[in-house]
Amino acid sequence: MIKRIFTLCLGLLALSASAQEEVDLSYYLRPGYSYNPAIPTPAAVLGFEIGEWHVSHDQVYMYMEKLAAASDRVNLEIIGRTYENRPLMMLTISHPDNLNRLNAIKFQRAQLRDPSQSGEVDIESAPVVAYMGYSVHGNEPSGVNASLLAAYHFAAANELEEDLQNIVILIEPGINPDGINRFASWVNSNRSIHMNGDPLNRELNEAWPRGRTNHYWFDLNRDWLPVQHPESRARIEKIQEWKPNLVLDFHEMGTNSTFFFQPGIPSRNHPLTPRKNFELTEKVAQYHAKYLDEIGSLYFTQENYDDFYYGKGSTYPDVQGQIGILFEQASSRGHLQESVNGPLSFPFTIRNQFTATLSSFEAAVSMRKELNTYMRDFYLDAKKEADNDTNKAYIFGTPNDKGRTNHLADIILQHDIKVYGLKENININGVDFKANQSYIVPLNQPQYRLIRGMFETRTEFQDSLFYDVSAWTLPMAFDMRFMTVNSRILNLANVEEVKRVPQHPAGELKGAAGAYAYAFEWGEYYAPKALYQLMEKGYNLRVSHKEFEEGADKKFSRGTILIDKGRKQVTDQDFFEDLQEVARQTGIVISAINTGYTGGINLGSPSISVLQKPEVALLVEDGVSSSEAGEIWHLLDQRMEMPITLLPSSLFSNADLQRYNVIIMPNGNYSGINQAGSESLKSWVRNGGTLIARGAALNWINQNKIGEFSFKNETEKDSTLQKRYADMANIQGAKVTGGAIFKVKLDLTHPLGYGYQDENLFTFRNSNQFMLPSGNPFANPLIYTDSPLASGYVYPFNLEQMKNTAMIRVSANGKGKVIGFVDNPNFRAFWFGTNKLFLNSIFFGSTISSSSAR
Repeated sequence: MIKRIFTLCLGLLALSASAQEEVDLSYYLRPGYSYNPAIPTPAAVLGFEIGEWHVSHDQVYMYMEKLAAASDRVNLEIIGRTYENRPLMMLTISHPDNLNRLNAIKFQRAQLRDPSQSGEVDIESAPVVAYMGYSVHGNEPSGVNASLLAAYHFAAANELEEDLQNIVILIEPGINPDGINRFASWVNSNRSIHMNGDPLNRELNEAWPRGRTNHYWFDLNRDWLPVQHPESRARIEKIQEWKPNLVLDFHEMGTNSTFFFQPGIPSRNHPLTPRKNFELTEKVAQYHAKYLDEIGSLYFTQENYDDFYYGKGSTYPDVQGQIGILFEQASSRGHLQESVNGPLSFPFTIRNQFTATLSSFEAAVSMRKELNTYMRDFYLDAKKEADNDTNKAYIFGTPNDKGRTNHLADIILQHDIKVYGLKENININGVDFKANQSYIVPLNQPQYRLIRGMFETRTEFQDSLFYDVSAWTLPMAFDMRFMTVNSRILNLANVEEVKRVPQHPAGELKGAAGAYAYAFEWGEYYAPKALYQLMEKGYNLRVSHKEFEEGADKKFSRGTILIDKGRKQVTDQDFFEDLQEVARQTGIVISAINTGYTGGINLGSPSISVLQKPEVALLVEDGVSSSEAGEIWHLLDQRMEMPITLLPSSLFSNADLQRYNVIIMPNGNYSGINQAGSESLKSWVRNGGTLIARGAALNWINQNKIGEFSFKNETEKDSTLQKRYADMANIQGAKVTGGAIFKVKLDLTHPLGYGYQDENLFTFRNSNQFMLPSGNPFANPLIYTDSPLASGYVYPFNLEQMKNTAMIRVSANGKGKVIGFVDNPNFRAFWFGTNKLFLNSIFFGSTISSSSAR
């Protein structure tokens, strides 16, 4: 015990000393190793020692290139590119003999997953595979900097020759290159030579949006399951190719903390994760404890963090026979920062991450047979569960939107799951599923548990606290018809396996050149993209607020878009070819209409509105939620290919708002906008602008009388005089709505409901904001039902508060409209089902009758 305390004190002294003195490679490396002098050290390539400066991603790439060229233990592969066109790297490190037979090892990994072949794997000799992923959050830099030390150690340490025969190491040195570069640039450009660690120092306080996220400000650690970004798609492809036994996920946390490693809180594991996973994680933890004890670092485990949401890096592996391990290091956030434990230096944080890398390596090699056996047994047990499950498949699809349906199928395909396209129409329990617009996912396949994790609805939980969301049911996120299928239907269904689905299914133009007008319905996901492209070409676009028809076989619903040449001087044939090209690119079906004398209403009806091309300003910076602003930016820029202005709220008061006809205020604090700015916005709305706002932005709008919104402010009555202090965090945490799915009812005749066919849809909520419906019932196009919980956890009092409240409320001010959203319709880029509500606000907001919203 005395030795342990002495060692700990030495470690803390080292922390303080390293804050003031230069470090060299010996500070990081463990004693007992000799290194091949032919392998370059990081300092030999970079010109500075690890920890003296924050490496930029191009410096990481430069070093890894040199390392791979010098070592026969290292392969370097570019597996993709970021939005900013930075290379996504993957290093494969092993004994040269293994590098010469990588395909054979991958085949063996695939056998471990397949119960029909896993018995053929020689567990005694099969190598273990460890994936090491560093700094998915760009401003958690100890990871990416430690990755250079890890790569050097594994490539150059002479004593590892024998161990490397039994392991393949996959290193992704910087999961988030764009964020890493953004952060490194900030801290390096604000670094002083003589540092004092003051937390208020500019170096330690990044500018908005900070370096945590990728180019579009997304948290990539929430994207392992939705795979909506190039960084995630490239990584998951490799994870599925290699099926690693250990998946290491290196992060940082608050400066005043210490070092965390999993397991997390046992009661918060996902029920689909076997108990054996927790036991193996705990066994691996003993290695981390031993290594961190040796250098005297403080640490903790089984607190704060959990393993519930399968979309995180440390939890995604747990439903696939792998062990995901989260590391959280107290962050210096720059080169030096004061903490309650003393000065926290950047080198100290790197050393802890590197040490955890080494402890994980020893655990993987020592537990090789046990980890491979666990993976084999995981899939054997999953096969038994699938055989005993009365449900044999999931079927999903929607009749009027191939784009949205294909996006869901695409997500599923990324995870080594077989998907089949329906080739004939079928009806199940009164629900129609159309050929070529529906997919079937059989449950009797190795990824049985992951499939269930994607499709299941769950409303009962062992614990009421969640580190992340409590529900992510993918078909609900897509507002998709889905149900389970029994063996009889599965066996009779005419299906065809699909390997890849197109983002834009084939569109078409029905009819000939020279028609009176052309029209397309609004149901397809990429209909807004088509509309904007045609606006950009200068054609006249209108929306019909009533149904109409041309003959018995051409019926058009509300929200149909009508196209004519307007004042553009173009030949009929050129017009026709433009329409063909837009249909091809977006997957919509455009129909020729040969007369204006249509049934229902005529094409010159006052029930048809001329549409303006959206000129959109999105407020950013200061108190705006960067993640939500990024979701909107990504939706419009990447998917709809619409240019928008990212308008800093600090410039808002002096901006010429007349150049915009749509302004978007994401969730956030807008107290920085002065009185002149609020008056300017109010005048802009009164003159006909469409203001779209969400969450806390609605409070600011209401306070400044720009729009009228009101909210419930009831508090739960509790007469208990005394409660246990130890229970306070759990009691308060249980009242947080961290993320669940709820049922809402949509007015399909309202412009915001155009393109939907079913009034019942699902929304994602992660707040306790409860908006009262307007006194004008026509101003509440989307309300919560009286039994709203669909999937996930919600505190009972909050559930009662939510019932029959408004999710969307429209307020008129002069000629303009303010459209208020309580919930985020663009959550994490995979909530496809409510994207259209948001896009309808942009394109059709100005057409909403003012009298319906007063």
